[in-house]
Amino acid sequence: MAVQLHRSALSHARNLIKLGKAVRDERDAWSEHQPSAAKENEFIRRHGWREYGKWHLAVDAQEDEETKGRYKFPYGDFSKVHRCAVISAESRAGQYKYLDVERAAAQLLRVLDAKRQRKASARGKLPQRRKRVTARR
Repeated sequence: MAVQLHRSALSHARNLIKLGKAVRDERDAWSEHQPSAAKENEFIRRHGWREYGKWHLAVDAQEDEETKGRYKFPYGDFSKVHRCAVISAESRAGQYKYLDVERAAAQLLRVLDAKRQRKASARGKLPQRRKRVTARR
């Protein structure tokens, strides 16, 4: 198979989420949040293809290394992971049967959503689970 999970990109995404560099936006926001072609080109000019590749969950080994066509399933805007991009990547990877990429995106989404729930719970927006109290005899 030509399209494969880009493990260093997955690691990069996990690190960014751990550092709090994530946008917990809604499902359909990626079309508005994704970088323009001009921003992509500027990023590549400044940081190179390797860094550009870290922002994509898959690579197509049949494409030349220094082409945008090599990098598939973007998950962020070159500064933060976007929940909407991860949702989009998971959906498209599933459509094309790239199961390892789909699973990786689903895993990132679970981490993002768990952090989202913890933050909301800490602010009192979600009900916290209550401990079950058992009566003593």
